[in-house]
Amino acid sequence: MKVASFYRFLNLSDPESFCDALRALCSEQQLLGTILVAGEGFNGTIAGSEAAIKTVIAWIEAKLALDVPIDGRWTESTDAPFRHMRVRIKKEIVTLGRPDILPHKQAGIHVAPDQWNALIEDPNVLVVDTRNHYEVEVGTFPRAIDPGTDNFQQFQEFAEELAEASRDRPLAMFCTGGIRCEKATALMLELGFKNVYHLQGGVLNYLAEMRPEDSCWDGECFVFDTRVAVDRDLAEGGYVQCHACRRPLSSDDIASSDYREGVSCPKCIDELDENRAAGLEERRRQVALAAACGERHIGPK
Repeated sequence: MKVASFYRFLNLSDPESFCDALRALCSEQQLLGTILVAGEGFNGTIAGSEAAIKTVIAWIEAKLALDVPIDGRWTESTDAPFRHMRVRIKKEIVTLGRPDILPHKQAGIHVAPDQWNALIEDPNVLVVDTRNHYEVEVGTFPRAIDPGTDNFQQFQEFAEELAEASRDRPLAMFCTGGIRCEKATALMLELGFKNVYHLQGGVLNYLAEMRPEDSCWDGECFVFDTRVAVDRDLAEGGYVQCHACRRPLSSDDIASSDYREGVSCPKCIDELDENRAAGLEERRRQVALAAACGERHIGPK
């Protein structure tokens, strides 16, 4: 199954009707995934046949009369990485909490993957990972600063503190597919940074374009679907996800005595109250019973 991630910041004058038509097309093409639509553009990851995905992308390009084709990040998945197809209206296609910041009006400079290594090796350049801390734990670039965020809305506080201390330093910013770092560059420019760069297409594009021997990436890359992470070849990686806290788990985490499949892991064992633990344990039991009967348990996520 093919998986494509794509986005575009632009002025979308009628997001509601665009959303309705796009939802119908994705259903017709039997796709799975999520596409977010807002006045600032669209952002999606969809899975299905290559032909179906290309049909949707071509429709978007024609519908919006795009001068520049959509450059999606393509990966593969053995199993369906999503359960449903959702096309939703949002205030922002990536939630920074600043719908007034418009990257299609002002953003940093794109850096192609083959130019990225030289940029981040410059000791004067601050390398900033705009992703959440649990994503950083799975993999990142050398010298990259971890903002320590649980979600992208928390990034502005980190950005304001960084501006107070290092406004005169050049910035090299990156994220999974390019959308968070692009919006982050617009914020950094607003905060007074002058030389702001971001990795074109994000880590997924970097891994697709760079030869393994030339890659500076360390670890795997977290993705927001059932694959949890992909490796340097963009194949499904070695992480699983804790059902309780949704954090990625390594083989060492799974080997821990604090790990119980479907119930807890070393990262959330101290956060889990008795009622929540009991509910997760019951769900684990129901899943096991369904599997023993050759069925799939259907219940809350």
